[in-house]
Order: sequence, then C-alpha cells, then structure tokens
Amino acid sequence: MRLLVRFMGFLFAAGTVVFLVGVGAVAGLIWHFSKDLPDYSQLQDYEPPVMTRVHAVDGSLLGEYAKERRLYLPIQAVPKLVINAFLAAEDKNFYEHGGIDYTGMARAGLLYLQNYGSNRRPQGASTITQQVAKNFLLTNEVSFARKIKEALLAMRIEKTYSKDKILELYLNEIYLGLGAYGIAAASLVYFDKSVNELTVAEASYLAALPKMPATLHPVRNRDRAIERRNYVIDRLLENGWIKQADADKARKEPLAVTSRSNGAHTFAGEYFAEEVRRDIFERYGEKKLYEGGLSVRTTLDPKIQVMARKAMVAGLVNYDEQQGYRGAMSKLDVSGDWGVKLAEIKSLSDISPWRMAVVLETSDQSARIGFQPSRELGGAISKQRETGIVTVDGVRWARALQGGTKGKTPTAVSQVLQPGDVIYADPLYKDGQPVEGQYRLRQIPEVSGAMVVMDPWTGRVLAMVGGFSFDQSQFNRATQAYRQPGSSFKPIVYSAALDNGYTPSTVVLDAPIEIDQGQGAGVWRPENFSSGKFQGPVTLRNALRQSLNTVTVRLAQDIGMPLIGEYARRFGVYDELPNYLSYALGAGETTAMRMVTAYSMLANGGRRVKPTLIDRIQDRYGHTIFKHDQRECRGCDAPGGWKNQPEPQLIDRREQVLDSMTAYQITELMEGVVQAGTATVIKDVGKPVAGKTGTTNEAKDAWFVGFSPDIAVAIYMGYDKPRPLGRGNAATGGHLAAPIARDFLKLALADKPAVPFKVPAGIKLVRVVAKTGMRAGPGETGGTILEAFKPGTAPPDNYSVIGVADADGRMPASQQQQPDSGFFMRPGTGGLY
Repeated sequence: MRLLVRFMGFLFAAGTVVFLVGVGAVAGLIWHFSKDLPDYSQLQDYEPPVMTRVHAVDGSLLGEYAKERRLYLPIQAVPKLVINAFLAAEDKNFYEHGGIDYTGMARAGLLYLQNYGSNRRPQGASTITQQVAKNFLLTNEVSFARKIKEALLAMRIEKTYSKDKILELYLNEIYLGLGAYGIAAASLVYFDKSVNELTVAEASYLAALPKMPATLHPVRNRDRAIERRNYVIDRLLENGWIKQADADKARKEPLAVTSRSNGAHTFAGEYFAEEVRRDIFERYGEKKLYEGGLSVRTTLDPKIQVMARKAMVAGLVNYDEQQGYRGAMSKLDVSGDWGVKLAEIKSLSDISPWRMAVVLETSDQSARIGFQPSRELGGAISKQRETGIVTVDGVRWARALQGGTKGKTPTAVSQVLQPGDVIYADPLYKDGQPVEGQYRLRQIPEVSGAMVVMDPWTGRVLAMVGGFSFDQSQFNRATQAYRQPGSSFKPIVYSAALDNGYTPSTVVLDAPIEIDQGQGAGVWRPENFSSGKFQGPVTLRNALRQSLNTVTVRLAQDIGMPLIGEYARRFGVYDELPNYLSYALGAGETTAMRMVTAYSMLANGGRRVKPTLIDRIQDRYGHTIFKHDQRECRGCDAPGGWKNQPEPQLIDRREQVLDSMTAYQITELMEGVVQAGTATVIKDVGKPVAGKTGTTNEAKDAWFVGFSPDIAVAIYMGYDKPRPLGRGNAATGGHLAAPIARDFLKLALADKPAVPFKVPAGIKLVRVVAKTGMRAGPGETGGTILEAFKPGTAPPDNYSVIGVADADGRMPASQQQQPDSGFFMRPGTGGLY
C-alpha cells in the first residue's frame, strides 16, 4: 500500500513538474511571439484605400478610379442578410467566441497530421477576427509561427474592439475577385446592385468568395461556384437565418452576373471623365485620386452631352462620307467559324449603334454580313452568330476614290463590298424608322474635331466632345488641340475697338492693302475670302457680318496690336499675342475650351468666368474640400427660419473684363452674323443666337463659336495632321462647323423659350441705315435697323472714314477726301485702318 502511495505521489509530482514546464513553455512561447507583434491599435484609425467616384449633375455615375475597387460601408448600413451569409460561410460562432475557435483549430490540426508529407495546403481554422489580424497586420505566409501570432492578435483585438467594429473591418477589407475589395464594391461589380438589393442567392455567392475568389469564377467555374453558393445557402437554413422556402428558391436561382464597366458609365462622357481625372490628379496627386475615396460632383449634363456627341459625330461622318469610301478596314477569311476570327479584331466600344461586321457574301442587290460576337465575363466568345443585310440603299454614299467608277454613286452592292471585308454597319433608316434586318455601311472618319458646351454665367462645362471616339484616340481635342481659330477671333478685336471709342456704325475701308513686314519678310497682302472683291467703306457691323479681313487688319493697326493682345489675354484666348497684324485674323493657336470661355464672357455681360468641369469635391467623410462657385450668399443662413427678413443676395466679386455695354454691342453684331452673315444656317434654331464662324488659311480648320442667352458652344473641325478640308464655300466654318452647332442648339434649346439678349442699363437703341450706319431719317424704315450706342455716342451725320488708299494700295501721309461720299481720313494712320 505504501509503495502504491509513493508511486502515486511520484506520478503527481512528475505531472506537476511536466505541467509547470508546459505552462512555462507556453508562456515562453507566448512571450517570444508577443515581442514582435504589430501594433493592433492602428485599426482604430484605419483608412482603407477607397475608390474615387465621379458623378454627373443628375447624380448618375460618370466614372470610378481606384487601384483597389472599394467602397467603405459602415456596419450599420450592411443588411442582416449579408452579415448572416458571411457568418454562415466563415464563422458562425463569431458573436460567441473570444477571437479563437478552439474546436476549429483542433479539426484543422488533425487534418494537418493526416495530410503531413502530402504537399497539400493545410486547412485553415481562422475566425473572422483572425482573418482581420492576418489581412491588416500580418502576411499570407503559411506557417505555425504566423498562426500563433494571428491567434494572439485576435485575442487582443477582441478585447479592444467591439464585434461590430471587427466585422465592419473584415467586410470592407476582403478581396472578392474581379478587382473588388469589400462587399459594397463586389455587389456593384458582380450584380450592379447596392448591398440592400441583394437576393439570398446573390449574398450567398459573395459570402462564398473570400477563401477562393478565382476558383469560384462565375463563368469559368460556374458549376463549382453554384455548388459553393448552395453550401452557404444550406448553412443559412441550418442556422435558422432563412426559411425553407427562401432556401429552395435561392438554390434554383441561376448565377446571373451583370458585368460592370471600369470606364465612364455615362454614354459619350469618356473625354469629360478623363479630363476630370487629370484635374483631380493635378490637384491632389495619385494617392488621393486612387485611394482617397473622393466624391466628385461634376458639371456634366448627360442629356446635353448626348446631344452634343450626336451632333458632332453626325457632322464628322457626313463630311467624311462626302469625300468617298476608302475601302474595307481589313480582310478576313470567312471560311469556317468567322465569328471567332472577327472577335479577335479590336473594335471601337463607344460608337454604338455602329457594330463591326464581316461581309459573308455579296450580289448586285445586297450583301450578307456577320456581326462581331460579344465576349462573356470570363473572356469567352459568345457562340451566337448574328447576321444582317446591306442593300444598295446602304452603300449609295460610298463613291470610289479611284478606278473607273471614281466619284460615281454605286449602282450595285458588289461595286463596294466583297466577301471578307471587315466593316462597320448600323441600322438602315427610312422615313425615320429602322428597316428590320437591313443595315448601312459606315466608315470611321479621318477628319476630327471638338465641341465644348458651357454655361456662360458660371463657366460650368455642360458637355464636351473631344473627338469621334475615345476608344480610338484619348487625345482630347477640346482641351489639348491647339488650332488657329481664324475669323472666330475677330469678335475679340472688335470688342477691343468698341471698348475704346468705336461704335457699330464706325466706317472702315474695305480695299486692297499692303503691309511691309520688315526684316526681309516681304510685303503681306491680306485678302478677303471672296478674293479680289472689295466693297469700299463699310460699317463695323457689316464688316464683321461678312468677315472682311482687310477691314479687320485696318482696325487692328489703328487700335494697335498691343491693345488687342491685352484683350486676348483678358479673355483667356492667348496667354501672349505677338504684335503681328496677321494675329488679328486668328493666326495664333488656341483651344476650343479657351474660345468658348471667351465668348461666355461676351454672353454674360463681360464678367470673368473660369472654366470648370467640377462643381464640388468631398473627401471620404463628406467634408467639402473644393467648391467652384465662390460667390457670397448674404442672408442664406437664416437661423430660426423665415422671419420676413430681406431676401438673400448673391454677391458677385468677379472681375469685369469688358464693359457690359460693349459686351451687348458685340453680341448684337454677332447676331447679325447669324441673321445675314456667314452663319445664316444657325437661323434654323429659331431662337436668339449670336456667333461667329472661322476658316483658316487653306481651309485647314473650320470653326463656329456662339451663344444663346444661357448656353455657349465652340466647335472646330479639322484633320489631326492639318490639311485642307476642301475648296471654296464648302470648306468654310459656315458650311462645316455651323451646321453642327445648328443641329446641337436645336436639340438643346428645343424646350427653352425664345429669350432675347438682355439690354444693359445705359444703352441707347437708335434706328440707323443698315448699309451706312447713319441715323435714319424721320419715317424712314426701309433698310434700317436698331443699333446699340453707349452714352455719349451716336450715329454719325457724316462719315469719318480711315483707310482710303491711293493707286498702289498705300496710305498717303495726309488727310484725303473721298469724292461723292463725304468720307474723310485722319492723318497719320498709315492707311491700315
């Protein structure tokens, strides 16, 4: 008995020693791994990379920018269904354990021993808290050392943060495939829904993704993805978080994924979105743009943007088709599965309803074409093959550029298309309706151009078209293409004159002129567009209306190029204008954005406007960090509500760059350009519009810039590598750019009342003879107009004409009298007025 007692005492002592040694070993192990644990307190101030989202004025999404597509969602905003789905898939006891699931760890350890030496990856038993510790503070290293650190951190995190905070961090940090981080982004990427709209099946699929998002790809591994989704549905049912009927319905639901684009989400807004992206990058840098979670409210009006793109594209295509058909884009062997071959050719994604197609067979009456098949989410080519017919009506425009049929309208489809031709086509319309199954041949235009639409009162850019296709060329011609504006610059010259003592009735000589350019540069002889034709004395109104170059040159020399350069700088057309008279005719280079901004200042009464694509920027916490409108609103803050106090007032401290009366005078002159000048096609708009056309030397650029009381637009057309657009009137701004403006303005102003331009206080409207600018006699109405004059000015009773040239086109030094006109010249003007 004693021996038994001694033996039992020995076992107890030995056990105690082993226990103490074990405890010491565990304590030592914990101490060892605790020395280098990361600081978990940083989770309190954690700011994950969050995508920047850009919105149009109506709130529609314009673009998203991120390195990790993530939208941070507070746990209070996460639906209970989504939370339960992730708990069922990852950690059903999350709200009960202290950070470690010991049963799960034992199960994982047993499997590890069973699979030891098999090179299989060990099964994890990590709780959600452990995954937070790993994802935020540790690496993905597969080792017992990392698991021990993970467990230690999990226990400390559990003691420091609430369960909801831990779950919030987890649901926003996890990677769920297809570039989506966190449940909010994943819900948009996979289903184009907010988390509140997810069904049981959709929430279960997202919950299945954290451990193996690539393996559960919804297209490449659809069966396995559905199997894992259904597993999560079963766990939800097993835990009592959904009803049997809900589970049965969810299992039967197909795995329907809606692909979400990474690019601009507003149709036709690609150039605008990219310009906004560059702006944010320049303001705040790369990290803020792609990780800062900014909310950007832009000035883009989606409806006006679609109108602008429609008009601009139509103008480019119409001009290009008038030049003839350049032939197929490429050739393709149509034997076998032509769809697979066609799918490998890059097509433009932003020119809908145009679609790439290949000609399968042709005859004189028609051609059968096959359209490029779409690609599924995983990149697989769709097995569906769609075909259509191109008839003679769809190729009538396609005149040959060479050969025996050069310039002739095709009479047979086979003259234009051959099997294997890769082309673009869109639905054929007759009487305004699409003809079912029939299509029209299209070709990508070589010519390009730009359009900018602005609110002239604020400088807010309402629409921007930077070219035919952003997918084809990301070069934004609206802001990056510096082109000669030609005669569309003349209103700036005339504004400088009107602001410095001239009137719309001032008379200038339209006659040949020679200018010695000095330093061996020879003599410059500017000419009007109608070369060789001159009208003699003309008023400023008629000179601008007919865009007379010789008058503008004479005017520029009389007021001086330095003064014109100052006005060009004020209006932002040029930063610095050389003192050469040719620059008064628009020989310098500028952008469509600068031109529409300058004209906006004419439209709003001479107030400075700064062009902007952004109304407001907020940081991830909703704080406004940028606002475009800097006007002070006195009385807008009304504590206690309305108490019959004075109405709020907007205090506008913007610089007055041009006298408001001058701005009205030049506006009236440009209305004359529309009513009876080089832009008469704009009259079809049926609303008050002022503007000016522009055509550069050799017709390399065609412009129209103009405005109504509430909208300004600038348009240019030209080749990216400048070359003549044609000859004669057909290649002028009035025939190429103005019709585009007309089509756009008819759409944009369709539901707007015909509001006349506001007459500023102090302006006198005096009836004058339109041709001479002289005051009309009593009862004289024929050939007269109302002309705007500032206080202290009036129509002349006789003319002071400067610029009557002698026989060799040079101005004599002394004053001369022109017979039979009453015109006389001031001395010392050099004949260049």
